[in-house]
Amino acid sequence: MKKLLVIFAHPDDESFGPAAGTLAKYAAQGVRVHYICATRGEAGEYDPDILGNHPDLAHARTAELFEAAHTMGFAGVYFLGYLDSGMEGSPSNANPRSLYSAPLEEVAQRLATYIRCVNPDAIITHDEYGWYGHPDHIKCYQATLRAYELLYDVKIGTEALDEQASETQIPTLYAASFPKWPIKLAARFLSLTGRNPRKRGQNGDIDLVEIASWEVPTTTRIQVGDYLAIKQRAIACHRSQRPLTATGNPISRAFLRRIEQQETLYKLYPLTSKRARLETRIF
Repeated sequence: MKKLLVIFAHPDDESFGPAAGTLAKYAAQGVRVHYICATRGEAGEYDPDILGNHPDLAHARTAELFEAAHTMGFAGVYFLGYLDSGMEGSPSNANPRSLYSAPLEEVAQRLATYIRCVNPDAIITHDEYGWYGHPDHIKCYQATLRAYELLYDVKIGTEALDEQASETQIPTLYAASFPKWPIKLAARFLSLTGRNPRKRGQNGDIDLVEIASWEVPTTTRIQVGDYLAIKQRAIACHRSQRPLTATGNPISRAFLRRIEQQETLYKLYPLTSKRARLETRIF
């Protein structure tokens, strides 16, 4: 039985993130999907009325993650124990217990311990830009690459091409990414309608123009249309986040459903030739 280890920063990254359909697909097909969550999402924006019986946001989002993981059929969920850092420049960055402030070597060592225990066939983490620039996402990416160095003496980006490393026992490593053309369209549309595409999000700290410039190579394209219903049920588990994300008119939602039919990954290890055909599966 194949094992897939997912290393993301927050509760809900597994459901809202660009690899959610892929995770749902492989779990449904019998792959044992394990999820490492670096924080419990303490710094997220939320409506206090949605906490219910939970004493704080961390407890609420932890419970939501376990519910979503059950919905998606995950084999296990683990926490690294760091605090949510918030976006770049927020006061949460300065907390010494935050993922942002944690020494990279320490985070990598913790990840390496979990990787040894799970012994996965493949790993998925954030891309180098943290999807939309979130420092916790970026730290997970950096720590995962460092964990590979510690465990396998492999420095990602310099190893052999795929055909030269086919016999390796090192797990395949992927970065979850997403195409930037929809972001470019959105930024253009906002500009034409008099809205600032560089100041989006609840706190105006999302720069769509900058995000659109962050091109990540695509080596793998997974068809996930048959598993979007599972993804939507998992998203619904994250009740503390829904008021912040349940937006958009019917046309934009239909557009999103169309582009959600497939998800893209970037294979970081082993490297593949630029002339290689796109993969259509991880295993």
